[in-house]
Amino acid sequence: MAHPRILMLEGNTLATQKKAAALGVRSASEVYGEAVAAHFPDLPIDVLNGADRDQHLPAGAQLSDYAGLVISGSGLHAYDETFEVRNQIEVVRAYAETGGPILGSCWGLQIAVMAAGGSVALSPNGREIGIARKIVLNEAGRAHPFYKGKRAVFDAPCIHYDVVSGMPEGAVLLASNDHSAVQAAIVPVGASEVWEVQYHPEFDMAQLSMLRTLYGKAMISEGFFNTEEERAAHAALYDRLTTHADDASAAWRLGVDGDVLDDRHRRAEIINWVEACVL
Repeated sequence: MAHPRILMLEGNTLATQKKAAALGVRSASEVYGEAVAAHFPDLPIDVLNGADRDQHLPAGAQLSDYAGLVISGSGLHAYDETFEVRNQIEVVRAYAETGGPILGSCWGLQIAVMAAGGSVALSPNGREIGIARKIVLNEAGRAHPFYKGKRAVFDAPCIHYDVVSGMPEGAVLLASNDHSAVQAAIVPVGASEVWEVQYHPEFDMAQLSMLRTLYGKAMISEGFFNTEEERAAHAALYDRLTTHADDASAAWRLGVDGDVLDDRHRRAEIINWVEACVL
């Protein structure tokens, strides 16, 4: 019997991915694919670059062939009326007609909400970047299989400047924090159900370091760091944890613990979705 196959929707354009690669930065779908493969190495993944024209599924493949759709992050805005955005929303709607399960992080949450008739807007609280602190599961979240084995209050990797401003009909809120009222939700789209989070359970320590380099100037101008030296020292601590995950000093200075450092806890939502919905 053939193993179930997943379709990964890459949120950024090929041009953006090329620029990132030149800086040594992995694409959003690469980061997500590596996170899935770390726990399900035999689960095949095809990537669709939905932000570009003339991009198609592998020859002979149809959306109904896939046992699940995963939507990666993106630097785009879900409320922009551009091809790059609208086409991805249409891909989500088209896949949802198959009734297959969908998982989304950050951008994935936002375009699924748009596909279901909700709304997304620029956050009035500014950018949430690095670590989303004190995400709290509500009663529905604590009872949902999406959060099996997860603590009721936890921190998670994140980067976003947009938030869900209006939940679509039938959506169920699962988690919030002081920055974003919608940190996790279950959203019905077509014949499918989307399990989605605003944060990034797929990020690893290397990605968290990269954020502080790639967005360094913005983080200084927005007050996250006072100087370039502060930014570089902060990123270096994540670099240290990339190679020495048990460095208690680096973890203490960053204010992170098992929520972020333990791979299985950080990626619990991904693992739970694959086990409950795909396998």
